[in-house]
Amino acid sequence: MLIIYMIYRVFFDLDTIKDEIKVLEDKTQDPDFWNNPDESQVVLKEMNIAKKTYNEYNNLEAELEETNMLLEFVELGESSFEVELEEKMKLLNKEIEDFKIKLLLDEEYDANDSILTINAGAGGTEACDWVEMLYRMYDRWANKSGFKVEILDSLQGDEAGIKSITLNIKGDYSYGLLKGEKGVHRLVRISPFDSNARRHTSFAAVNVVPEIENDVSINMSSEDLKVDTYRSSGAGGQHVNTTDSAVRITHIPTNTVVTCQKERSQIKNRETAMKILKSKLIEIELEKRAAEIQSIKGSESKIEWGSQIRSYVFQPYKLVKDHRTKAEEGNVDKVMDGDINLFINEYLKFQKNLT
Repeated sequence: MLIIYMIYRVFFDLDTIKDEIKVLEDKTQDPDFWNNPDESQVVLKEMNIAKKTYNEYNNLEAELEETNMLLEFVELGESSFEVELEEKMKLLNKEIEDFKIKLLLDEEYDANDSILTINAGAGGTEACDWVEMLYRMYDRWANKSGFKVEILDSLQGDEAGIKSITLNIKGDYSYGLLKGEKGVHRLVRISPFDSNARRHTSFAAVNVVPEIENDVSINMSSEDLKVDTYRSSGAGGQHVNTTDSAVRITHIPTNTVVTCQKERSQIKNRETAMKILKSKLIEIELEKRAAEIQSIKGSESKIEWGSQIRSYVFQPYKLVKDHRTKAEEGNVDKVMDGDINLFINEYLKFQKNLT
C-alpha cells in the first residue's frame, strides 16, 4: 500500500538572495576590487555561498516537480512507480529539512570556518581520555560533512588521552553548525582505567569560536600582549623541536591565553596563535553584546559555565541526551562515530524558538 507523505515547500525569499548575488557580482567588477586581496576573498566567499544556496533551492524545486509527476502516475493507476515514489519522497523530505536548517544559519559569522577547543575537566586520565573521544567524534563528523580539520594545538595527557586540543574546522557554515556544541560535555561509563570496574563520571569543556577574516578590525595593541616561547613537545614528552618554537600569547586586558606549537617555525606558530586570539576576542565582544541584549530583555535561564549541556551515558544504560533541547539518541556508538546532526539541528531550532 502506498504511504502518503506530506510534501511542503520551503518558504524562501528568492528575490532577496538574487539581489544579494547581483550586488556582490557588481563589487567584483570594480576596477579596484583586487586592491585589498583579503577583502576580495571575503566578497568572493559570500558570493559563492549565496549562489550555492540559490542553486540548492532551484534543485529542490526541480526534484519536487519530478516527485509530483511520479505521484500523478501512481494516482492514474501506474502502481509500478510506487516504490520509486516512496524512496523519492523520503529523500526529498530529508533534503528539504537539511535546507531549512541551513536557512537558520543567518547570524553574523555563521558562514565562517570555526576554531574548536576541547579541555579536560577534573578527573585526570579519565577526563583526558574523554577529550580524545570527543576529538574523534568531531573529527569524524567534520570528515563526513566534507569539512577539513587541522590540529592547531594539542597537549597530551600524562598517562593517556589528551589534556587539551584546538582544531581549525574549515568549510562553509562550520561555525554556524558547531556553535551549539559550546559547553560542558559529561561522560558516564565503567572506567577502562579502574581495575575494580567502577562507574566514573568525566567532564570536558568544548569551546567554539568563528575564525575571523583579516578584514575584521580588532583593537589590539602590542602593549596589551605578552608573548612567551617554549619548546614544543609531543606525546610522551618527546621534543618535536629543539628550539623554542612553541608560542603562548596572553591578552592582558582580558586575560585570554592562546598557544600554538604545531609548526617547527616560531613565526608560523605566532601567526596561528594570533589568529586564534583574534577569534577569541571577537567571541568576547559578541558575548558582551548578548549580555547587553539579555539585560534589556530581562532575566531568563541561561547555561552557566560548569553545567553540562549534554550527557553521554554508556552504563548502566546507553543514551546521549542534550539537556537544552531534550534531544536524545540511544545509539551511543553512532554518536561517538560522528553522527551528531540530530543535536546540531535541534539546537539551531531551539535557538530560533522553533521547537
